[in-house]
Amino acid sequence: MGCFTFVKMMMVFFNLLILLSGLTLLAMGIWASVDATSFIQLLGPFASKGMQHVTVACFCLAIGSALVLLGLLGCCGAHKESKCLLLTFFSIVLIIFIAEVAAAVVALTYSSFAEGILRAWATPALQKDYGTDPAVTNIWNTTMTEMKCCGFSNYTDFVGSNFEKENGGLPQSCCLANIAACSPEAAGQSAVQGCFEQILASLKKHANIVGGIAAGIGVLEISAMVVSIYLYCHLDKRAS
Repeated sequence: MGCFTFVKMMMVFFNLLILLSGLTLLAMGIWASVDATSFIQLLGPFASKGMQHVTVACFCLAIGSALVLLGLLGCCGAHKESKCLLLTFFSIVLIIFIAEVAAAVVALTYSSFAEGILRAWATPALQKDYGTDPAVTNIWNTTMTEMKCCGFSNYTDFVGSNFEKENGGLPQSCCLANIAACSPEAAGQSAVQGCFEQILASLKKHANIVGGIAAGIGVLEISAMVVSIYLYCHLDKRAS
């Protein structure tokens, strides 16, 4: 077995795995769209954390479609020895890789800018929509309960909000468990951290895991590009 044949078979095999993964996600997305009740029951404890089946269905359909397309391009390109399909596969993986690198650079360089954007979105939502909009309320209640935090920055995000005016106090997550009425004064004494600080702490705690996963994905993407361009160049030489 020559080197070209071996690389071609490996390309077909791994892209078949990608294709099967995409089909699995597509099936899950269709199931979540058609039979939401049984799908939510399958989620078990995750359903109690505010996970909506519509969001899960859209995510599965989107990612599954992308994986199916990518798997088909790579598998058919290698099996049929199509330079056009191989070049298309290489271009898509390259675009994804560049987008991931750009996102990482932006996240590292403009973290304070990103915080400002998140704050500009989160604070008005807490002031106006928390307690009235079920989606916003569920998301924040789940976040504050799971991470034991209060608001985006701290309890002041709820001071003067519609929730405080209607309920005469702040969410219980902003105070210690033994405090019955969570007033701004009680929340100040409790000194519960904001959720943004908790998220940052969690990310720093798991930075090695996140970095390892990102590095692994990057290596796989580079390997896929190298293999596809090798097959393309070999076919180009064969044609000439």
